[in-house]
Amino acid sequence: MTPQPSSNPPDFSAFLKSFARIGLLSFGGPAAQIAVMHRELVEDRRWLSEDGFLSALSFCMMLPGPEAMQLATYAGWRLRGVPGGVIAGLFFVTPGALVMLALAALYAHFGHLPASEALFAGIKATVVLVVLQALLRLGKKALRTRSRWLLAALSFVLITAFSVPFPLIVLGAAAYGALTAKASAPSMPTPKATHLPRTLAVWSALWAAPLIGLWLSGQDRLLAIALFFSKLAVVTFGGAYAVLAYMSQEVVQNHGWLTPEAMLDGLGLAETTPGPLILVTEFVGYMAATPLGLLGGLMGALVTLWVTFTPCFLWIFAGAPYIDWIATRPKLDAALKAVTAAVVGVIASLSWWFALHVLFTRVSAQSLGPVRLTLPDLRSLSVEAVAFVILAALLLFALKRGLMTTLALMALAGLGLGAAGEFMS
Repeated sequence: MTPQPSSNPPDFSAFLKSFARIGLLSFGGPAAQIAVMHRELVEDRRWLSEDGFLSALSFCMMLPGPEAMQLATYAGWRLRGVPGGVIAGLFFVTPGALVMLALAALYAHFGHLPASEALFAGIKATVVLVVLQALLRLGKKALRTRSRWLLAALSFVLITAFSVPFPLIVLGAAAYGALTAKASAPSMPTPKATHLPRTLAVWSALWAAPLIGLWLSGQDRLLAIALFFSKLAVVTFGGAYAVLAYMSQEVVQNHGWLTPEAMLDGLGLAETTPGPLILVTEFVGYMAATPLGLLGGLMGALVTLWVTFTPCFLWIFAGAPYIDWIATRPKLDAALKAVTAAVVGVIASLSWWFALHVLFTRVSAQSLGPVRLTLPDLRSLSVEAVAFVILAALLLFALKRGLMTTLALMALAGLGLGAAGEFMS
């Protein structure tokens, strides 16, 4: 029998409130977003079990596309079926997409946005603490044996020092888990795939609809944007960080849609907005379509969002019913748990990367043979960022303020410091 969504779903208003909160608080990239979901869905609401959350996370990390958005979609599906999955996924993406659309439009017409940077300086400092706290909690739950600790450490080293592609790390961890699995009798029959044809047909049609419309209407530039980001949606294994270098090279050098400086500015804006980091694609889509005017930029952003995130629903709704079944298959379950350990190492790497870029103003890649490490210039340590981290720690841990309250206060602190700096200059 195919595993189904929860037979005792949470109250719909509580469901909406919870996923709206997740969407509004999803700053700081996948590590922080996973932390927010873990706190909300596992610790506070207890709607998902620890093992269920970790299994779903490992599954999502093996899919192309933004793993945090797909995890939110899975959680919504688990709690309230396909409509719940759609709502959860949209709630996760929409706040950041609206903010990014506004920032892209302002950037296209006015250029650099110092007020935006000031606003989010305090938020990013808070996110550093949220990420660290989540990493410790997830590690405590997922790394229960020496072999899993070793897998997490090896994953961290491979991706941080040797730039090994994340899909290879996943495949290696899964193979190790399957080969070392202990045999046991499965307790659940193979799920029937009766949902697959309809799921594939509906979501593939939705994915393709704007491409067909643009082709029929002769909108060549918008069609080129849609085709590029459709291809990107299929090859983005390992999340946004894994594909940024490829995307930057393509849009800057091969397509000439953005300058290198604009690409970096877009990435900076995406780092400071809620939602998945892959929302930088929306910025690129907007800028790539600006030769078509303001409406063209809007259409470029919308079509980019559509072809980037519609596939996420396809992957989850097609594969989610198999996650519980995997847990009853010894080799598959062991493979998934090994992947979970490797994912902890990847999250540690993302946490390291994010903390460096928050606390230091100059960060560069240093090479020594095959080793390539991202290291800070110690002289560029930001006193303001350190002060923000300390202030956020006081609010969160000493004064026990909620995350939403802390983020609001830290945003105001960032604006205040930015205004003071402008006044002094």
